[in-house]
Amino acid sequence: MPRYGTIDHDYALRLASSEDGPIYMLNLMAYRDEADYGPDGETGITGREADDRYAPLDVLAEIGASVCFLADVEAGEWDRVAVVRYPTRKSFIDMQSRPDFQAQHVHKEAGMERTIILGTVPSGDLPEMQSGDLVRLDLLDDPDQFTVEGIIVGEGTYKGVRYTPVTAAEGDLVVRTVVSRW
Repeated sequence: MPRYGTIDHDYALRLASSEDGPIYMLNLMAYRDEADYGPDGETGITGREADDRYAPLDVLAEIGASVCFLADVEAGEWDRVAVVRYPTRKSFIDMQSRPDFQAQHVHKEAGMERTIILGTVPSGDLPEMQSGDLVRLDLLDDPDQFTVEGIIVGEGTYKGVRYTPVTAAEGDLVVRTVVSRW
């Protein structure tokens, strides 16, 4: 069990038994001020730096997944937001048992204060955004651009997600887009 959030094992079982895809995993991340590698571990790095070390880009590429949205939070309770597109729901679960993925996970464990990871599927056209755009991210009680089919890590009752480009910091969760390639 990770320190940064509760796993929904029922949703994990549904993901593991489904070859349907793709699925877009929305990651809401809040970092520790200083990474916690334990009493004998490395010190002097931030939680964000530890999460940057974790970034399993090579593993994602090997399973056909990709980071399609990455943003730093300008306003809101989170530090960073990322969306990873997996070719199937099962590929997300299969990744968890890979030794190369597990070896990198120590950095996520050290850097993350808390996270929510939502399994989402598009309800229509994918949002159009460019690197550098300000985007308001809304977590909703009803399906929207993306329908939330489950929350694999963390807690909440969200049913939809919407990404809206904005010109100024409007709303509760505003992010500055770093990567956008749905």
